[in-house]
Amino acid sequence: MDDHAGKPQTIGIWMTTALVVGTIIGSGIFLLPVSLAPLGRNVLIGWLISGVGVLCVVFAMARLSRLGGDGIQANIEREFGPKIAFLVAWAFWVSNWVAQASVAVGTASALSFAGLYFGAKDQVVPVAIGFVVLLTAVNAIGVRAAGGLSLLTVAIKLLPLLAVIWLFLERGASGGTYEPLPTMPITVASVAAATALTFFAFTGFEGATTPVGKVRDPGRTIPRALISGTAFVVVLYLMAGTSIQLLLPASVVAASPAPFADALVSRWGHGVATFAALAIAISAIGCLNGLILATGELGYAMALRGDLPVIMAKTRGINTPVVAQVVGSGLTILILLANSNRATANLFTFMILLSTAAIIALYFASALAAWKLSPTRVARAVIATGLLFLAFATYGIGLEAGLWCLVLLAAGLVVRATMHRLNSIAGSSLVPEAAPAAPLE
Repeated sequence: MDDHAGKPQTIGIWMTTALVVGTIIGSGIFLLPVSLAPLGRNVLIGWLISGVGVLCVVFAMARLSRLGGDGIQANIEREFGPKIAFLVAWAFWVSNWVAQASVAVGTASALSFAGLYFGAKDQVVPVAIGFVVLLTAVNAIGVRAAGGLSLLTVAIKLLPLLAVIWLFLERGASGGTYEPLPTMPITVASVAAATALTFFAFTGFEGATTPVGKVRDPGRTIPRALISGTAFVVVLYLMAGTSIQLLLPASVVAASPAPFADALVSRWGHGVATFAALAIAISAIGCLNGLILATGELGYAMALRGDLPVIMAKTRGINTPVVAQVVGSGLTILILLANSNRATANLFTFMILLSTAAIIALYFASALAAWKLSPTRVARAVIATGLLFLAFATYGIGLEAGLWCLVLLAAGLVVRATMHRLNSIAGSSLVPEAAPAAPLE
């Protein structure tokens, strides 16, 4: 008999760090240069602000995670109470399944660029849905299968980023010239827009905090994975993002469906374009994998508390929340179907702005909770810097995504009130009033 039979599956520092890196590096970094190209020098400032700001937010979440491995909602609830904790968890959950839609579209678009299927304009949404279904099935097998897939995809997705950085360094070493940046003036509004866009590329580091009760020694593993994984990506993005801006003319980047592939083609030929597009698709697959894992775990934790339907607390095997994963992916599919008539670029842009607007609620609450718990001035100064960054990024996101986020938050309160009312009428004993946001042992 297997000695591990009946024991919960857990992941250690390498898989947790891979989950952080794998969820951050998705399709965003590969498509962002198109949106950033017209902003010129403002983009360099935006990357720097986002890099420093994200590290400050990660520092806050790492401190908060030391309270225990029982999930974000439970940690925030200790400081602000159950209603605020629910709103934050709901916003996080919404952000994840909305982001799943944008990443799935990015995956399908990259494959169409590689020429792996025909009729790209008509088939982006169906192919995106296919990937959502496939990776939901992988996650249903268990958290170790998802973590192992993250390790594999992290190794592959780094290749186009490192290749572009190599080209940038090679051109400088050989005495070549770099492309001039657009002469757009540096303004607060443009820097804020660049910050909001680059910020989306960094979101996902919180994925390490969501495999509820499934990280070994979470008090040490989660903070180390958060800080080391995010710091690595910050350095990588600063170098890769700057490299793309200086390797290709801004007009070429703005019109390119795959600027990283175009940069590689300029040096190694068209054969490399297919390889780059495949690597980008694999990158997006790794990100989608992590999002499905995080969405399922968070939905499961909220169902345990009675905030979502009790059926979402049902598990397969040792605490694999299959129902919660299916519900999250089902909502992703509904979004894709409802917006299937939109142009791909417009669909992607709206989804990333809405996802970012929602996830900021989690970052704000986590940073505020960590600030309250930090006794030293240095720690509070770092966390305060992160809060200022989040406020600036919120300004850059814009009104439309912000209003939609408020509507979804209001919907969350309605769902919670309805579920609590139904549970009260039914006198359900399935969801104890004080149930923790953690799997039942």
